[in-house]
Amino acid sequence: MSNEQILHFAHLEVPEACRECVIRDIMVVDQIEYDEAMKVFDRIAASNREGMPLYAFPFQAGFAAAFLGGWVSIPLVFDEATMTWFNHHFVTAELPPAEDLETWLEVGAASWGWMEPVLGQISFFLLCMQFARAQLQNLGIRPYFNWQREKRADRLVQMYPRYDPEFLRAYSKCDRLASPHQFEK
Repeated sequence: MSNEQILHFAHLEVPEACRECVIRDIMVVDQIEYDEAMKVFDRIAASNREGMPLYAFPFQAGFAAAFLGGWVSIPLVFDEATMTWFNHHFVTAELPPAEDLETWLEVGAASWGWMEPVLGQISFFLLCMQFARAQLQNLGIRPYFNWQREKRADRLVQMYPRYDPEFLRAYSKCDRLASPHQFEK
């Protein structure tokens, strides 16, 4: 592939092209062959992955909380045993007679009086946070993910000042938080 094509794909944040730009820069700066440049690149890639679990933790925690909260809300509203236990320990509201709790819809109607404010407030809060994040993006203000991605790229450029900072930044920004790209050797 030509240098122009690689630069074009790197500009589009294609990970393989970003990697290739760094490797070719290493070859020019260090005056070494491709295989040796790959070894240097592997060290750069390992440096870029340092601390990645810490960067990913807020996203993983947010996912776990949302996933768990979504699934837990269903039995809290519609399962009689869960709703009764929760009411006994946390709400202490008077429940309707047993004949009015025969179906899951009746259980939902009984629990909705005290579950609706909680679920409604959480839903409204999340809606406001989504709107606020969208407005930050419209203003060009970077949310946390882009902030930490920039910080990681800056760190990589500082660690390897002899190589082109634009190539290093592009590569760092292409790297995923959860798992690294698997490149062919």
